[in-house]
This record gives sequence, structure tokens and C-alpha cells, in this order.
Amino acid sequence: MSDSAKAPTTATATSEGASERAADLKGGPGHLVLVAVVLAVPVLKLTWTLGGGSQAREAFLSMEPANWPDVVIGMLLYEPLLFSVLAVVVSHASFAYFAARGGAQLRAAVPLAVPVATASVVPVTFGLLVGAFHGLWWGVGVAVAAEALRLGVIAEYRTGRRHAAGSGDRTRTRSSHTAPSGWREHAAEASRWVALTLAVLVLPLLAAVSALDGRSWTTVLECDVNTGQGTERARVVELGRKGTGVVGWDIEGGEVVNGVNCAVSHNEVVRSPWWRDA
Repeated sequence: MSDSAKAPTTATATSEGASERAADLKGGPGHLVLVAVVLAVPVLKLTWTLGGGSQAREAFLSMEPANWPDVVIGMLLYEPLLFSVLAVVVSHASFAYFAARGGAQLRAAVPLAVPVATASVVPVTFGLLVGAFHGLWWGVGVAVAAEALRLGVIAEYRTGRRHAAGSGDRTRTRSSHTAPSGWREHAAEASRWVALTLAVLVLPLLAAVSALDGRSWTTVLECDVNTGQGTERARVVELGRKGTGVVGWDIEGGEVVNGVNCAVSHNEVVRSPWWRDA
């Protein structure tokens, strides 16, 4: 085949590799989903749970800015599956990002134990974090899943599916130095699709379900509330603490109130889920 015939093919492969590497350097679709979860889902959670946009706005204004992240944190602490999937997605996205910036560590010349040991730190950390809040087996599952997807990234480099010489570009051919077996290539491709599915489909779905389930993202209390017509006992969603009482959302009254003499309510449901009212 002539050089002129090879040139377009080479240019196309280079362009495709560069675009895929650029996606990895930006975090890929997982990065965009993570941003959406952090920014949009808390607003959706308050909007549905409290009854509308004006109620959510009033609640946010009553919360100190330092307490705004508590909405996301609370959702993760109350939803073990959401916490687990988010941890796995963050683990994979961060590893793919740093591998694309310096994939040389993953090349075949480096002993396999080195990248595997390095890749294990974050999955174990996330496993301990999830396990501390939701139990041993949730933690074990997160650690195993996160490690498996990180090993998939390593496999992409060591089988020659990505250039390891500091570029991270995806390739269309096998590396002549690695001579990988077929199952390794299939495992690398499977892990890539699993990671993509978790980031683009599973995580947004779980986040939406958690935002629309009608449960509180924080502690629900039973407090003495002064309504202007005397003090009465009311269920409130805690928005913040002030002095000896709390600032909370009166579930029945539909407004921000100050509560004192509070006790924890064992009923976390504020309203019915969206799929029952839809």
C-alpha cells in the first residue's frame, strides 16, 4: 500500500486518539455527571421534599452557606447504594484522569505490582469510608468494584489499547511489546463499559430517585415551635443550629421556624415519593 493511502488512516486514528485522550483529561462523561449530581441534585431534593421552588429557596436562604454541602452529605449517608456508586465512579474517573496525564507508570516495562499497589490506595480508602457508615459488606463491595475498574485502566495500557508513553491516547492495534491474550483485552473493554454505564446511567438514576423519594436529607426533629398563637409541638427538618435551639422547616406549617426542646423523630418521611404523586 502506498504512503498516500496510509496517510488518511493514520491521521484519522491520531485524531480519534487525541479526542479520546482529551475526554480522559477532562474526566470524561463521569466528570460531567459528578458536577451535575453535586450542583443540581441538592436543589431538586429540597424542591421536591419541601413542596416547591419557593420553599426550597427559603430553606437555602435560612441555611448558612457552610451548611449547603450537608444536603449532599446527608443524601449519601442515608443512601448506601448512592454513596457506593458515587465512590466507585469518583475512584475510576480520578485514576483515568491521572493515568492520561502520565500513563508511563502503567507501561509493560514497569512491574505489575507497582501500578496495582498504587491503584489500591483510593479503593481501600473509599471502602473504609462507606463501610464505616453503612456496614462491612458495603465497604467491601465498594473496595472490590473500585479496584476492579482501576485494574481495567491498567489493562488498557498494558495490553496496548492506550499509549503509555505519557500520552494516554487510545490505540486501534495491539502493542507488539505486550502481546496480550484475548481475555485481557476483553476484560479491559468490559471494565471500560461498566465504568461508563455506572457514570452515565446508574449514578444519575440513583441520584434522581434519592432526590425524589420524599425523605429528609437530615435529621427530623419534634420541637416546641412558637407559631404566633402559642407554643405547639411540631415536626421540623433541621436546617441549622442556633443557640440552644434549631432553625428548621416546619413540615406541617410549610415555613422556617425556630425550635426548642427538640427530640429526634424516628419518621424521616416528609412527603410521599414523586412516583406515587405523579
